[in-house]
Amino acid sequence: MDAPLHIASFIVHARPEHFAAVLANLRLLADLEVHQHSPEGKLVVVIEAVDEHLIMQRIEQINALPGVLNAALIYHECLSSEGAAQ
Repeated sequence: MDAPLHIASFIVHARPEHFAAVLANLRLLADLEVHQHSPEGKLVVVIEAVDEHLIMQRIEQINALPGVLNAALIYHECLSSEGAAQ
């Protein structure tokens, strides 16, 4: 049986004066995609992982980036291999 796939999205709020650096740092993370962003410092980020703990680690890592005010989970879904085949 294949491992489940966790899909999560979260909002990142960055200081506008640090926005470019935060966006560049987020784009360095291989398992993460920035789907939308605004120059006011708000970003919508999606991550796919086989382990939900990786999602929480990423949120903590992003919250620790210079210029980030907050990263908050807004959606999480776990897809099993059985559900994906239907």
